[in-house]
Amino acid sequence: MSESTYKKEELGINFWVGSFVLVGLLCSAYLGINIAGMKLSDRGYHEIIAKFSDVSGLKLGASVEIAGVQIGEVKSVNLDKTMALVTLLINDDFKLREDDIAQIRTKGIIGDKYVRISPGGSDEILKAGDRLSDTEPSVDFEAIIGKFIHSLGKNDGDKEGDKNAK
Repeated sequence: MSESTYKKEELGINFWVGSFVLVGLLCSAYLGINIAGMKLSDRGYHEIIAKFSDVSGLKLGASVEIAGVQIGEVKSVNLDKTMALVTLLINDDFKLREDDIAQIRTKGIIGDKYVRISPGGSDEILKAGDRLSDTEPSVDFEAIIGKFIHSLGKNDGDKEGDKNAK
């Protein structure tokens, strides 16, 4: 076999091996992006802004749901003076109305936060960049439990005081 034939065969093998490796890397990247739930663009979504007094525990990428069906996700959370501005990415297939209510709720035992949209009755549809006017912040269970325990302590002290007074 001549040297030029050998180099051509080696070049052909190297080309096919390199092509196979490149296709494998592209497939791995595609799977990794899909498994992580990342989006490469916001195409097919529009942004709606909601202003909350408290967004404790709400994370980027948290789901936005209507009737338990995911229609979008939380894109960003920013501070505007003393209020939290939450940018929601809503699927273009779903249109929010001006009187819909955005509520931060807890999902499951672990307590992951998500945004639940309660539909209103208005006919006016929000456009990209518009704001939801009605929002409800997340419920702070720690504060509720703290108040409950504190109120139990006061009641126990009152009972002992009543016994001593008799």
